[in-house]
Order: sequence, then C-alpha cells, then structure tokens
Amino acid sequence: MTENAPEALADLLPDRHRSSPVLKFGLYIGFAMVAEMAVALIVINRVPALERFALARNAFFISCFFILALTPVCRFLASPVRMFSSTMIAWSIFVLGYDLAGLYFYRLFDALHHGPFVTLIEGGVLYGVCAVGAWVTEMVVHACRHSIAPGRRAARAAARSVR
Repeated sequence: MTENAPEALADLLPDRHRSSPVLKFGLYIGFAMVAEMAVALIVINRVPALERFALARNAFFISCFFILALTPVCRFLASPVRMFSSTMIAWSIFVLGYDLAGLYFYRLFDALHHGPFVTLIEGGVLYGVCAVGAWVTEMVVHACRHSIAPGRRAARAAARSVR
C-alpha cells in the first residue's frame, strides 16, 4: 500500500502543483550558465599559465556559453511561449550571477562594457526574437501544410449572410 503512495498523491494534486519542465529546464540552464561563467572568470583571471593560449581559451569558454544559452531554444523550439519562459528564467539567473560576479571582480563591467541591466535587456530581446522567429516559422509551416482558402460551403454561407 505504501509503494503506491507517491502515485496516488500525484493523482490528487492538480496540474499546477506538478513540476514544470519549463521551470526546471530554465533553472538548470541558468545555474549551468552561472557555473560556466564562474569557471571562465577564475581561469581567465587566476591561471596565468594559460595566458599564452588566450585566444583559444576565450573561444572555448564563449562557445560553451553559447551552447548553454541556445539549449533552451532548441529544447522548446516547437513551443515559442515555453521557449521564451524557459530562456528568460535561465537568463535572469545568469544576470543575477553576473551581478554578483561584478562584486568580486570589481572591474568586470568596465572590461565587458555591459552592466547587468543592459545584459538582461539584450538577452530578453535576443530570446524574444528567437521566440517570434519560431512562432512565425511554425505559422508558415502550418499555412503550407493546410489549405488557407475556405471550403465552398463556408463561402456560400458567408454570401447568404451578406445579402
């Protein structure tokens, strides 16, 4: 009887109390982006042995960051609202971590020429463009697969109501 307790409890809970994949994925990616940024800042500022390979080192960290940043876009490509929600959760967590990193690395914002607010706005615009692009693409694909012209019955019924 106790083995089935979690399933019975899950059936009693309404859908809004169950875990959301959008929230979970946004949280995971947000914390992964903060961790990647922290590792990159520590390696860039505290490991002088890698200074000879600065271009390759920076390219590696930038490509890892962009892969993490595009992961929610690819995961929720078929659902633009879920995509935008997940990406903004992740990006907000990243911006919070970026702001906290600016407290420790006091010239971080001057070196990157972007404060946390500007970074939040730029990410929101970029992810908004991705969501709108996915939505428009979905509408074009839907229009190509389905007939846009109304059927004959609908046209006759519309013509009768005009008279």
